[in-house]
Amino acid sequence: MKKSYIVDSTCKNMRVDRFIRHILGKIPQSLIEKNLRAGKIKLNKKKIKSSHKVKISDQIDLFNLEFKDSLIQKKVKFEPSKEIIKSNENQIIDNNDSFIVLNKSSGISVQGGTKSKKNLVDIFAKSEIFKDTKPYSVHRLDKDTSGVFIMAKTRESAQLLTSLFRLRKVHKTYLAVCHGELDKNSGEWNDDLIRYDRKKKIIEKAKTLYRVIDKNSEASLIELKPITGRKHQLRKQLYAIGQPIFGDLKYKLSNSSKGLNKNLMLHSYQIRFMINEVKHTYTALLPEYFKKLLKAKRLNFSDSK
Repeated sequence: MKKSYIVDSTCKNMRVDRFIRHILGKIPQSLIEKNLRAGKIKLNKKKIKSSHKVKISDQIDLFNLEFKDSLIQKKVKFEPSKEIIKSNENQIIDNNDSFIVLNKSSGISVQGGTKSKKNLVDIFAKSEIFKDTKPYSVHRLDKDTSGVFIMAKTRESAQLLTSLFRLRKVHKTYLAVCHGELDKNSGEWNDDLIRYDRKKKIIEKAKTLYRVIDKNSEASLIELKPITGRKHQLRKQLYAIGQPIFGDLKYKLSNSSKGLNKNLMLHSYQIRFMINEVKHTYTALLPEYFKKLLKAKRLNFSDSK
């Protein structure tokens, strides 16, 4: 049984293995490599390697591919209503030919997973803004974190922005409200953060600069500038010093659940970067629930940058 796929502009310069996952779902790399070696995956009728990059109008042929369903994690696309599309479009801070910048709401994922859930990629894929292309996510932002988020409009723009993030040429500033009073008003955290890839333990260096904006015995409002970009970095680092972020249900102290705010008090406040000698600075105003907690905890902040 043969299935053929033609590469369109949205997949230009994509690696063959990524293209296979794009059309079939999340398949283990070992299985893709095995089928490439066996000639069951061909590009323009020729055997290729997984690292080969496809071009527009290339033809990918799949011959008798039989992957067990248990090995394929298929993404379920979220079908947004017109109201959901409109409400997210209203969060846009900037819209240009290369990308959009929006003030992401808390509680919404960037990308869909193996279960159907609301996410920005599927929402904006149905937006008129991406009528002749598709949205590309170029960096991470946790589901429950609000604030500045960028989505590219073209593969070229996505590659450029992804490179800037990877090379640490994008400067990010977060605001967080954490439990208790920080000892020092500024400094840096250097930690070895642990995460697991299935059963494999991975230790990663994490560095963050911090500055206390206001504090009292109950809570602290802090400005955070991550130098590295580890998963849950800021949340883990504040938890490690015994002062977790309000509303964090994953990294919390046993006695910090009483009166816990339902929203995660972590906000991507500002992003700065440069493209072709042009400076780009984007600031996302604080959500109302964030301002409400600041008032309740008697913390002062001027949201006017």
